[in-house]
Amino acid sequence: MVAAEGEIGPLFALVDRVAEGTLSLSDLIALFWHCRAEPADWPDRDAFDEALCAAGLVKLTPALRVLIAQILQGR
Repeated sequence: MVAAEGEIGPLFALVDRVAEGTLSLSDLIALFWHCRAEPADWPDRDAFDEALCAAGLVKLTPALRVLIAQILQGR
């Protein structure tokens, strides 16, 4: 998550954007990119980005909830 914070800014601010409904798709994708379990599975970020967009927000929401909970546990 440290790498994600380097790209998208403070993670607690990201949580605030989620709560406000202003989280951008690019921030969401960056968060998932930096928190993926198997980096070797996605050597190409463009392919990763396209796969997440194709999956859609409904399918990404459960994973986002898990990441938000982990961020908030650090508060």
